[in-house]
This record gives sequence, C-alpha cells and structure tokens, in this order.
Amino acid sequence: MDIKDTARPLDGAGVSAFLRSLPAKPLLLGLGEARHFVGELGELRNEIFRHLVEHEGYRSFAIESDCLRGLVVDDYITTGADTLDDVMERGFSHGFGASPANRELVRWMRAYNEEHDEKLRFFGFDGPLEYWAESPRQALTALYALLDGPLPCTMETLDALLGPDDRWTNEATVMDPSQSIGQSADAQRVRLLADDLVALLDTQVPRLSAEDRERAALYGRTAVGLLRYHHWMADTSPARIGRLSALRDAMMAANLRAVAGQGPALVFCHNLHLQRNKSLMPFGGQTLEWWSAGAITEAHLGDRYAFLASALGMVGDNTPPPDTVEGILSTLPWDHSLIDARRLADAITKPAPRTSPDFAYFPLDPAQLNMIDGIVFLKQAVRLKKLG
Repeated sequence: MDIKDTARPLDGAGVSAFLRSLPAKPLLLGLGEARHFVGELGELRNEIFRHLVEHEGYRSFAIESDCLRGLVVDDYITTGADTLDDVMERGFSHGFGASPANRELVRWMRAYNEEHDEKLRFFGFDGPLEYWAESPRQALTALYALLDGPLPCTMETLDALLGPDDRWTNEATVMDPSQSIGQSADAQRVRLLADDLVALLDTQVPRLSAEDRERAALYGRTAVGLLRYHHWMADTSPARIGRLSALRDAMMAANLRAVAGQGPALVFCHNLHLQRNKSLMPFGGQTLEWWSAGAITEAHLGDRYAFLASALGMVGDNTPPPDTVEGILSTLPWDHSLIDARRLADAITKPAPRTSPDFAYFPLDPAQLNMIDGIVFLKQAVRLKKLG
C-alpha cells in the first residue's frame, strides 16, 4: 500500500471524511500536541474547530488549562464580560494566554456567539496545577456559597483551616515533600469537610439551576482533586511522582467527562495526555507508569472518544531520519496532512523510533500507531516558542 493511500490534505473535507470513517460520532475529538507552542498547529486547530462548528455541529472547545480559570474565558465568550486582554491574562494557565492562536480562537468564539442564539462553550480541563498545586480555597468557597444549610461548618471555620494560600502554593514542595501541608491536621480536616460538601451537593441538586449544578460539580471535583494532590505532595515514598501524575490525568479525565455532557467538543492537549496507552516516564532509576486522561476517558466513553495525534517533520533545524514515521510522512506532497493511523501502521514495516534534540518535542512511537485514530502531520514547524 502506498502511504498516500492512507492520507489526504488537511482541510475541511478531509476532517469531515475522517469523522465519517469512525465507528461512531465522537462526543470528544482529541487533537494532540506533540509539542506545546507550535504556532502553525494552533492556527490549524482553529481552522479545524471552525469547520467542526459550521459543518459538524460542534459547540464546545476544551484545552489543557486550569479548569477554574477557564470559567473566565467561558463567561467572556458567552456574555462579553471583561476585555479580551484581561481574559487572556486571567483565563489561562501554563502560559497559554500568550499564544496568538489562543487569542484568535477566543476572539472568534466571542464574535460567533454575538451572532448566533446557540452559544459556543469554552472549557479548561486541567486541574489548577503546574508542578505544584493551587490552594483549594477558590473551589471550596465557591461550592460552599452555592449550598443551602445546614452546612457542616461555618465559612469562618473553613477559612481558618485553609489559612494563607501561600501555605498551599509553596513551589518548594515539588522537590521537598516535607514542606507540603497536604498531610497536616488542618488539611485532613479540610478533606473531610470537602467530602461533606460534595455529599451535600448531591442532596441539593434539584434546587439548583442547570448553570449552578454544572459549576457546583466542577468546584466539588476540583476541590477534592486538589486536596488529594496536596496529600500526595507530602508523601515521601518512591510512588510519589507517579501518583501525582496519575491524579492529574484522572482530574483531566473527570473534567472531560463533564465536557462530553455538553455535546460534541474538540479537545486540545498534549499527545501524552490524550493517548490511549499507559504513560511511561523514567525517574530516579525507576520507570513510572500511569494511565493517561485519554485512556481513562475511552474507558468511560468507548468509541465516542476519538484521538488525532499531531506530529512534526522538520522541527527547527532537525530533519527526521527517512526510516522514522515522521520521515516517511515527510514524503507526502502536502504541507499539512491528515493520516489514517491504523492504515498507516499496516502500510509501513518496522519504522525506526525518532530521537529529537528538542526536549519539548515527543516523536510518535511507531509501536503505538494502532492506538491512534489519525495523525495531523505538519511537514515543517518554524514558529516555536523557546522554553526554559
């Protein structure tokens, strides 16, 4: 089989044909990044989303960014609250607010909503995490405010137990678990109160509006997830980093299931979080393993979850060797291609793994092509943000 038989130019018709080739219409279509901050991929993502909205009935977009900050962006595109500059500064984590493609996406979604009755929605689906974690204060106090009495504690008690936020957001805890308060007496009491508040929410769902139910559920799972994460930040066992990584992907997956409830959505995130297989990471003489958010999501959604990985040919000055997957795909005649990954796996024999000198780029694993539905391939990427 010629590899051109597995591929087509990346355009609207190609995206629609890809969706028709799937066993079911996905509720979540994952578009992965092989590397963050590739300008061309962000622009292609925007084109894909516009096509999905205008021709395939998609109404939601989700990105690997703080789920609570994402509410700022969603409020802006639905109501016009605040300014675009302010929203880009406050509505994203991980530095993603500085991305020109993200700014253009938010601007376009707001403009679309001004002209249409059926509104687009925006979601962040990562936890409020970097390598360290935010305080659970925002999530807990917002949940508390939506509930009716009798409540398990007063707001004053909750505030005193939480204490100053910098106790929680101490970045030194990343390398030194002894500096984490995640297993302190106050933190353990807050975990019990969070559990009580989430249980109380379940008893009060009928009295809440649809918007308040959605937000209360987000606040509840975020608070519980953050408190679990902080607990393991304080752990001193060899399982610590693997458990933290697993908890982060589990928080992502829980948020993605909520996004799926809003109808078909495009999900933009790193390939490693959207993949179906286990994540593996060498660390301190051991190999850490955990299930990715994509694997967890597929376990719940089945074939209503689909995954398009991205891959880059030339990355900066690095050209892929011709016997790697990216090297083989570089022979395609189009600058941007959409490839049926499973047919590609049948068409090529024993491709070599690619090693990239760019530490931020993760090449395709040739052994995992059958775990991907499709590949968005960029023959060349030149606009990369310098990291570190």
